[in-house]
Amino acid sequence: MEASVMEVGRSVLSCGSCEPEEYCGFSSGRARCEKCTICPAGFFLVAQCSIHADRICQDRDECLEIADLCGGQHNCLNTPGGFRCQSMTEKDANSGMCGHGYFYSSDVDECQACNECDGELVSSPCTFTTDTICSGHSAGDSTLSLSWAGEVSLPGGKGHVSGDAFPTMQLQVQGGGDTGLVSTEDGRLLLRQHGLVWLDENLSVSHSCRSFIQVCLRMNNTDGSEGRDLGGVRVEQREGRFLQSVSISGVAEVAPGHRISVFLRSASHHCNQSSEGLQLYDPVAAPLSLLWLSHDTGAVAMTAQAMVSAHYHTNYRPAFRTTSTSDPYVVGLSHDGRGIRFAESGTVRFVFQQALYSMGQACVSEGFQLLAFLNRNGTSTEQCRTFKSGVHYRDTSISLSGVSKVSPGDTLSFEILSPAQCNVRFFGDDTGISSLSLVWVPAAISSSLSATVAHTGLPSGAVRNKPLFFRQTSAQTSQMGLLGKGSADQRRDFVFRERGTVSVALDLKLIHSCNLVKVTLLRQSDAERSRGSRQAERAQSVPLAQQVGGHMPEGSQWVSVSLRASFPVHNGTAVFFTLDCVRGRVNQISHETGSGVSIFWVAA
Repeated sequence: MEASVMEVGRSVLSCGSCEPEEYCGFSSGRARCEKCTICPAGFFLVAQCSIHADRICQDRDECLEIADLCGGQHNCLNTPGGFRCQSMTEKDANSGMCGHGYFYSSDVDECQACNECDGELVSSPCTFTTDTICSGHSAGDSTLSLSWAGEVSLPGGKGHVSGDAFPTMQLQVQGGGDTGLVSTEDGRLLLRQHGLVWLDENLSVSHSCRSFIQVCLRMNNTDGSEGRDLGGVRVEQREGRFLQSVSISGVAEVAPGHRISVFLRSASHHCNQSSEGLQLYDPVAAPLSLLWLSHDTGAVAMTAQAMVSAHYHTNYRPAFRTTSTSDPYVVGLSHDGRGIRFAESGTVRFVFQQALYSMGQACVSEGFQLLAFLNRNGTSTEQCRTFKSGVHYRDTSISLSGVSKVSPGDTLSFEILSPAQCNVRFFGDDTGISSLSLVWVPAAISSSLSATVAHTGLPSGAVRNKPLFFRQTSAQTSQMGLLGKGSADQRRDFVFRERGTVSVALDLKLIHSCNLVKVTLLRQSDAERSRGSRQAERAQSVPLAQQVGGHMPEGSQWVSVSLRASFPVHNGTAVFFTLDCVRGRVNQISHETGSGVSIFWVAA
C-alpha cells in the first residue's frame, strides 16, 4: 500500500487546475498534478482519489474471503494480488483450481488475479493458465482499421508432400507483427480483437490428385469447436504437371478466440502417387493477408450461398440465400435473390467464388468470364470482370474480387459467361465453393479506385520484371490516385494521400509461353522516391504480395493470374506492379476486358 503525507501549510491551490483522475501531489518537492493510482487486479479500493490525495488500495485476502479455496488437502497462503495453494500442481491449475477471475502463474507458482483491462479493449480473455491480454487501445481510441500478413506452408514447412493420400490437410500459418491483433497457434490464425476481417490468400500449387483439390478458409468458434468455411476454390487436374495460381478470399465477424485455418481437401484418395506429389511455390512476399475493421467504423459484413440449379447453363445469373449478415438493414438481398441491395451510401469490397463442371472443347479454348454489375435507377453498369481458362470433363472454380461505391437503392449482381458449345453445370456445398463475401464501409471513412491495364506500354516478348501501366476508370478521390502526366512514373504508381489500410485486387489476362509468370506488388521506397533514382528505387522497393502461374493449359487461347493483398498506407505511399516471365515470352496482354485493378481504402 502506498500513502502520501501532505504537510500542513502547503496549499493545493499551487497546483492550479488538475485533470480528472489527477491529484495535487508533492512527491517532487513542489506541487504538481500527478496521475491517480489504479488499483491493480487482486486489490480493492479503500479511499477514492481526490484533489488532495491519491487513491488508496488494499490487497484482498482471498484465503479469508473465499471458503475452502484450495480444497481440503491444500493450505492457502495469501500473496499480493493473489494466493498460493501449497503442493499445487500444474494439473490442478489446468483443472481450474484457481477459480473464477484468477489464473495460475508458473513464474511465481501461485494464482494471480486476472487483469481487468480498465479502459482498454480485451484482446484475449483470461484462462486457467494465462492472464487477460489487453489490446493497448482504449474504448475511446479511434483505431478504425489494421492489417496483418503471414506465411503459409505445407505441414513441416516443406515445399512438397509425396506419398500418402490426404482427404484433408491443414496448411501451416506463421507470422509476426502486431500480436495484439492476431497471433499464430498450432498453424492457425488466432484473432485477439472484436471486429470484422477480410482475408486474402494467394497460392501457387501443383498436384497429382485425380479430379481436383480444394483450398478452403475455415473459421473455428471461440471455444475451438467446428465453425464454418469462409470460402473455397477448386484447383482442377491438368494434363501435365505445372503450377496453377489460386486466389481465395472471405469475410467474417470475429471475436477474441476465433481461429482461422487454411485447408487443402482432395476429392478422392488418388493423390500424391507421383514422386513430386503436392507442391507449393514459395513467393517473395507473405501470401496470406487480412484487413481488420473496428466495429466503430459501422462496417457491415455479409456472406451468401449461391442457389445452384440442377440444370446445365451457358450464361448463368446466380440467385443467393443469406448465410450471415451483421446488419440486414444496410445490406441484404433483393426480392428475387439475384442482387445485393444497399440502403446507405458506402464503399463495398466483394468476392464471388463459384465452382463448376464443364464439358466440351469449346470450354477449353474460349474459357469463362465472371462479371459484376451495379444496378442504379434501372441502369446496369459493369464494374469489373475476370477470366478463367476452361477445362473439359473437369471440376474447376472461377472467382472475382472487386470494389464499388454504392448509394441507397443500388443493387450488385453477377453473371458467368460461357462459350456457346460448352456445357456447364454450376454447383456448391457448405465449404464456400459457391459463396459471396462482402464488406460495406460508410462513405465518410472509405474510398475506392478502379483502373484497367493501359493499351500503350504493354510488356511483351522476353519480359523481366517490367512494370505494368494503367488507366484509371473510376472518379478521382482525395485519398488516392494513379500518378498522372508530368511524372517519370506516370500511369504506373498508385499514390495514397491519407493514412489508412487498403485492400488491392489485380486480375491479368494474357497469352504467353513462359514456364513461370510472376506478378508482384511492390511498395516504392520513400527515400529513393524523393531522390528520383529509378534504378536504385526498384532495387529498394519492398514486395507486398506475389502470385505465380505456370504453363498455359494446352488448347487454351488465354490464361489469367490474380493477386490480392491488404496493407497499411500513409500520406505519400506509392505502390506498383511488375510482370516477370521466366524462360519464355509474353505474347499479348488483354487491355479491353479481364485485366484490371481495384483498390479499397479505409481510414486508419
